[in-house]
Amino acid sequence: MGAMTKKSDPALDVQPVDSPELPINAEVRHPEPRRKSTFTARLVPLLVAALVGGLAGHYAGTSSTGGFAINQLNGNPSAAILPNGKSIPALVKSVLPSIVSIDVKANGSEDQGTGMIITKDGYVVTNNHVIAAAAGGAGTITVTASGSTKSMPATLIGTNPIDDVALIKINNVSNEPTVTFGNSNALQVGDAVVAIGNALGLAAGTPTVTAGIVSALGRTVTAGTANSSETLNNLIQTDAAINPGNSGGPLLDSAGAVIGMDTAVAGNLPDGTSAQNIGFAIPVATIQAQLKQLKAGESVVNHGAYLGVEIMSNNSSIQQQYGFSISTGAVIMSVVSGGGAALAGLKQGDIITKVDRTSIQSAQDLQSVISSHHAGDQVTVTYNRAGATRTAKVALGRRP
Repeated sequence: MGAMTKKSDPALDVQPVDSPELPINAEVRHPEPRRKSTFTARLVPLLVAALVGGLAGHYAGTSSTGGFAINQLNGNPSAAILPNGKSIPALVKSVLPSIVSIDVKANGSEDQGTGMIITKDGYVVTNNHVIAAAAGGAGTITVTASGSTKSMPATLIGTNPIDDVALIKINNVSNEPTVTFGNSNALQVGDAVVAIGNALGLAAGTPTVTAGIVSALGRTVTAGTANSSETLNNLIQTDAAINPGNSGGPLLDSAGAVIGMDTAVAGNLPDGTSAQNIGFAIPVATIQAQLKQLKAGESVVNHGAYLGVEIMSNNSSIQQQYGFSISTGAVIMSVVSGGGAALAGLKQGDIITKVDRTSIQSAQDLQSVISSHHAGDQVTVTYNRAGATRTAKVALGRRP
C-alpha cells in the first residue's frame, strides 16, 4: 500500500459560504451576523467587474443592427451535458422546486443561505450556521421557494452544531416537492456534480447553478474566529463554484440525487494567495444520521470526546485505490500526535470497524459514537491493519 496523503491543510482559510464579511479563519458554524448594507457594499465591485467583462464581449463581435450583413442561427443554444448523457438544464429543472432560499433576521442583522425540502409537509435541512442567529427564538426565519417571490415563515426544529446541520419547517404547507438523497459513501474522485444555491443572496427564489467534479474525499477542515474554531471531518471537496449564500444547498450527482450539502469554501493562504475552486460539502450520509434526533426537536450536544484521528469513509473505490482487504469502516487518514489514538498505537491506513460493541461502517458512524462519549472515557477500538484484525484500548481526550 502506498503512502497516504493527509487530508487537512491547516494553512487554508476556510470560510462558511454564507458569510462574505467573515475575517480570515472564519468560523464555519457560527459566523458573525451579516448586515444587509455591508453585503450590498461588497457586492458592487463584483457586479462592476462582471459588467466590464460583458461589455468587452459585446463589442468584440459585429453588430446585428445598422444595416450590417451578418450570419445568424436561430436554433436554441446547446445544453451542457453530464457524463451520463443527462443535460444540466433538465437536471436543474427537476430539482429546483425542492430548493428554497433562507433568510434569517435577528438583532438588526440578516443572514442568507439555502435549504432543501426533504418532506412533503415542509421539513427543510440546511447548515446550522445559516440559522444560528435565530437559535433560542432570537430571530425570524423565512424561506422563498425557487421561482417564487413570496416568502414563507419557518420554524427552527433542531440543531447539530457538531456536524453543522439544522432542521427547520415551513409553516402550514403540504404536498411540497422534495429532494432525493443519493449514496455519498459510493462517491469517487472525478464524479460529476452540480451545486445549487442562493449565491451572494442576489435574489431570493432564483438560485445559482454551477457544475464540476468531486475533487477529493475525506477532507478535514478547521475554521474559526480569534475566539473559537470548529472542525468538520470527512467532507467532499469539489471544484464546482460555491459562494456566500450557497450554504445549505445541494451538491447533486449526475442523476440529480443529493450527495452533499454545500458548506464552506477555501479563502486565502497566509501569504495572501487566493485559493481557487476549492469548496466543501457535508456528505448526505452525515445528514441522514442526524435527522431522527433533529426531527424530535433535539439539539445534538458534543460532549467533547476526541479520538485524535482524521478519517474518511471506506468504500469499494477506496479499497481498490489503497489495496485494502475490506470495503467498509472508517479509514484513518492521519493520526494527531499525542492524541489517544496515537498513544494506543493506531496508525495512518488503519481501518476502524468497531468501537466497543458498535459496528463502524463509515466515518459518520465513528463520529456519532465518539461524540456520544465524554473526555476521559476509555473505549475498545477494533481495526483492520494490512488485512489483520486488531484491538486497542483508547483513552479519549478533549476536543481541541
